[in-house]
Amino acid sequence: MASNNVVGILTSDPLYRSYFFYCSILILKMMLMSSLTGMKRMIYGVFINPEDTVMHKVKTSTNEKIERVRRAHLNDVENIPLFFVSAFIYCLTGPSVAWATLLFKTYTWCRILHTIVYAIKPLPQPSRMLVWVVGYAITGYMALSSLFYFM
Repeated sequence: MASNNVVGILTSDPLYRSYFFYCSILILKMMLMSSLTGMKRMIYGVFINPEDTVMHKVKTSTNEKIERVRRAHLNDVENIPLFFVSAFIYCLTGPSVAWATLLFKTYTWCRILHTIVYAIKPLPQPSRMLVWVVGYAITGYMALSSLFYFM
């Protein structure tokens, strides 16, 4: 019964609703990256695992367009989980809902833009670096704010 109360409190709090909303978008975005990698492999007929090459009757190889998607996905795997944890801890500090939502929304858009300029429609630097830095700074800001709050 107590866990239902916690769930009810969290799901009715605008701050946590915002956190859950943007985390859900980021989860779906990461899932899309896996699908995009698989689609690119099928389109280009490029596979790196021996069992896949046997099934498709091709040799093991790589392709820069597929590797860009994989690197963008790896960048998500390296950065988005840190955001999940940092943002959750930040929520525990009682920030303003408007400010926290702005941080969550900006971070989410940065991750989407990062994928676009890295894997979908590669643009010259510093485009990728700029959107990455903004997201990185948001995660760092929330972690530092939380650190000082809980000191």
